[in-house]
Amino acid sequence: MSEYRFHLQKYKYGSKISCPSCGKTRCFVKYVDAEGEIAFPDNVGKCDHENSCGYHYTLKEYFKDNPDVLARDQSVGEPFRAAIYKSIEKSPVCIAPSYIPSSFVDRSLSHYEINPLYKYLCNVFGEEETVRLFQLYHVGTSAKWGGSTVFWQIDINGQVRTGKIMCYNVKTGHRVKEPQAFVSWAHTELKLQDFHLKQCLFGEHLLKNSTSYPVMLVESEKTAVIMSHFIPDYIWLATGGKNGCFNSEAMQVLKNREVTLIPDLGATEQWKAKSALLLDVCKKVAVSDILERTATEEQRSQGLDIADFFLFSLTKRQILQLMIKCNPALQLLIDELDLELIE
Repeated sequence: MSEYRFHLQKYKYGSKISCPSCGKTRCFVKYVDAEGEIAFPDNVGKCDHENSCGYHYTLKEYFKDNPDVLARDQSVGEPFRAAIYKSIEKSPVCIAPSYIPSSFVDRSLSHYEINPLYKYLCNVFGEEETVRLFQLYHVGTSAKWGGSTVFWQIDINGQVRTGKIMCYNVKTGHRVKEPQAFVSWAHTELKLQDFHLKQCLFGEHLLKNSTSYPVMLVESEKTAVIMSHFIPDYIWLATGGKNGCFNSEAMQVLKNREVTLIPDLGATEQWKAKSALLLDVCKKVAVSDILERTATEEQRSQGLDIADFFLFSLTKRQILQLMIKCNPALQLLIDELDLELIE
């Protein structure tokens, strides 16, 4: 239990409600009174979608807007009111993260025939390379939405923090965002009780046995996987969004590393500011602005990332697939002569 009387409600299945701002379901965490005297309205809390929504009506703001609430609470004497306000300002208690059994990860590393991102990357890189990349990052498959991708967050000690489940378009490799944002979490789908989520960097498990490799930090999990193919001389990690787990605690795992941040278009200035979190942790820190310097206005408006730029250039396999699409007999010839593409 939190040592503070007022705090965000501890997660349990069904505890999250619809956000009053973005309207998305099961993503809003309310503030609660541990003593049960004050029932906060459904708009007092925080939305999980920090990037797309960012709604957070804090207790400080609520009590400022409603000064009579504490005054009506007879269980709180005057000498203690200042302490209550002070406790609101304090940092939350450090709680150990919950973990998901690795058996769930192992079970998800199959059924790739219904995984749209897997099928898309097979067309780009070929099945052998796609399998290698998925095994490297422990990317799994979920049956949710008829087939989706699971990006497991495995920390440097091999513990599974959670898995982000997302749906992709099999033809474009882009996220499916209409008619809703198809994003969920493994701990939610598994209905794990009293689960305390503390995210880690996606791909963090790769740091354990590669102490000398420099690190490239990007926003998207998909980008980390793809760029590990194009530029394998780095460890590619992802924060899981512009904010994601980009915080001082999660960044400690990069201690004494050489790190380059490559934000998506439009997020460069924000990541330059956030890079201050790494100055006392890493051996060397740089923020690349190459995308901002080379992108067109249309590309900026789309918020593209580095993987998008690399994928714009067709690979030999993509060119071959286009040729086969124009002339299906070419595939018969390849099969008959047992030809193999040299990349």
